[in-house]
Amino acid sequence: MNEIEYKYLVDKTAWLQIEKPTPELIVQGFISKSKECVVRVRIKGDKGFLTIKGKTVGITRKEFEYEIPLADAEGMLENFIDKSIRKQRYEIEFSGKTWEVDEFHGPLEGLILAELEVESIEEEFELPNWVTEDVSKDPNYYNAVLIDRC
Repeated sequence: MNEIEYKYLVDKTAWLQIEKPTPELIVQGFISKSKECVVRVRIKGDKGFLTIKGKTVGITRKEFEYEIPLADAEGMLENFIDKSIRKQRYEIEFSGKTWEVDEFHGPLEGLILAELEVESIEEEFELPNWVTEDVSKDPNYYNAVLIDRC
């Protein structure tokens, strides 16, 4: 399956002013990461996931995600991961689209990223006033790179 995803920095002042739903805690780490493929284990709320993502070309990449037992995800994080990312995820509806906004914790505290998955590169969408710079093609904002700062 192809993932087409835009990623933006968030204006903290504007972000503080909007009404938000209750966020969900995400803890994730990488079992393997290279330019060609990353394998991520994630706990989101009370569910576990194993995700395999291929090389990014522009803003597109192959992605396969599978729900796994929570205990397995916890065991993988404990036994195979030396660094993890912790973040609160908000799902915000705006102009008919669901934006996923992540507030990072720990060493990445203060970073807020907004992501929007679309069906095709040609798809048009409206930007909320709380997003700023498009960092979709900047690898410094990929979670597999951010984790090195943890």
